[in-house]
Amino acid sequence: MHSSTTYRCHVITLSDRASRGEYNDESGTRIVHCLEAQAAKERIAFKTERTLIPDDANQLAATIHRLTNQEPVDVIFTTGGTGIGPRDITPDTLAPMFDKTLPGIMELIRVKYALENPRAALSRGVAGTIKQTLVFTLPGSKKAVDEYCQIIMPLLIHALEMLHGDNTNHPPHNPIEL
Repeated sequence: MHSSTTYRCHVITLSDRASRGEYNDESGTRIVHCLEAQAAKERIAFKTERTLIPDDANQLAATIHRLTNQEPVDVIFTTGGTGIGPRDITPDTLAPMFDKTLPGIMELIRVKYALENPRAALSRGVAGTIKQTLVFTLPGSKKAVDEYCQIIMPLLIHALEMLHGDNTNHPPHNPIEL
């Protein structure tokens, strides 16, 4: 892919309280900032839209269906709903929708950050593909979004190229330190 490429991204925030206006969605904003920073590094463009919904499996499934069928996007990030609370439904809703799973990404993130903070191992985030769309589920905290994005963003363009059958451009990457 070259510098004129624009990738369509969508960030879905799942939060009962933010959807009621009780606080601002800072984790979704953070994902957009990470995408913008990566776009500048790679000299590409991301056209990013956002959706804010409550922790509701039906609304999430309907939004994902729209974004992978009627208005296909290249990448979907969700934020929120990846923990073990009673309203944390994101991985349970999305994993059955995946055509292919990408377990290594989330496993790496959990291991890397659980070494510093064992609570990170409680995240149930998943990653996969639905048709020609990459999907990543991130926790709802700004700090966790930053951590996840440190791993995901450098892989994003390569993953998109592979998903679309173009695996000819493989720039070398620095290894991740654990």
